[in-house]
Amino acid sequence: MNFKRIKRAAASVLLLSAVGLVLAACSGKKNSSNGKTTEHSIALVTNNTGVDDHSFNQSAWEGLQKYGKKYGLKKGTGGYNYFESSSASDHVPNIEQAINAKYQTIVGVGYELTSAIKSEAKKHPKTNFIMIDNTINAKNVVSATFKSQDSSYLAGIAAAYTTKTNVVGFVGGAHSVIIDMFDAGFTQGVKDGAKAQGKKIKILNQYVGNFTSTDKAKTIAQSMYANKADVIYHAAATAGEGVFSEAKAINQKRSAANKVWVIGVDSDQSSLGAYTDKNGKKSNFTLTSVMKGIGKVCYDIAVKTHEGKFPGGKHLVYGVKGNGTYVLKGNMNAKSWKAVQKAKQAIIAGKVKVPTTPKS
Repeated sequence: MNFKRIKRAAASVLLLSAVGLVLAACSGKKNSSNGKTTEHSIALVTNNTGVDDHSFNQSAWEGLQKYGKKYGLKKGTGGYNYFESSSASDHVPNIEQAINAKYQTIVGVGYELTSAIKSEAKKHPKTNFIMIDNTINAKNVVSATFKSQDSSYLAGIAAAYTTKTNVVGFVGGAHSVIIDMFDAGFTQGVKDGAKAQGKKIKILNQYVGNFTSTDKAKTIAQSMYANKADVIYHAAATAGEGVFSEAKAINQKRSAANKVWVIGVDSDQSSLGAYTDKNGKKSNFTLTSVMKGIGKVCYDIAVKTHEGKFPGGKHLVYGVKGNGTYVLKGNMNAKSWKAVQKAKQAIIAGKVKVPTTPKS
């Protein structure tokens, strides 16, 4: 009998057993990617405007990317990712896909995801959920909403101090409690801004009916500009790009001194306002953008969750105080910006109460 060969065989068996134990130990961990366990992973589920909507989905995604960078996480399972929805029927399947991929925290952006988040949170009590733009009463859901009426009021002030024709417009996406806040705030801001200047300003108001039909939004904007509006505020997500498209077509045929304006929404939309006028002069027609700090909110909650402080069951409300929602200076002149800052302080001090629903 060859005892040396037996010893070598036994050693090989022990080595393979050790390797097996190591592999088993690794597989016993929570799913991981890039060396990071899924306990800190987070996924965004968009509504049907997609992650590149130049609006709130994009802002949320930027917040998740910032979070990933802070902790050395990478895009993909075990880190951060997004799941795009093309319609409401995609919401639940996308959430389920994220949960099956072991993402610990799921972000739903937009009130359209409310029912999906609510049902999935009940089915998966060990998963964290972040509900943006609506409230859900559940221990594993943190809700974040914004006083968009206040920042829209500031947009109305900006429009009132900028218009030369004394005609401005509001283009909404689809009627809802959230868009009503934008509509009501902007309308009141224009009225108060006009009153402060001793002016009479006409407000044109129309809805697209959804958040994706850019052609319809363009047609609405065309009609408003034809009826002498020179400032239009849109709260129509991706559809609002149609408003920018129409303004660009008009401004390219005019001198920069005689431009029409667009007020953007949810994220900085100044890039959509870049153009060249008829004299070859580069200019920009995005007057300002009404910002929601969605990216900041997603980042802050993700960080708290990473630290073991997920604020489940809480409803977080963000307003102009602390810049939870605000307007950019953008291309406002000094007089307009001063009026906006004065109005902001009046809201914070409680001297101005902005309505949340439009007057019939």
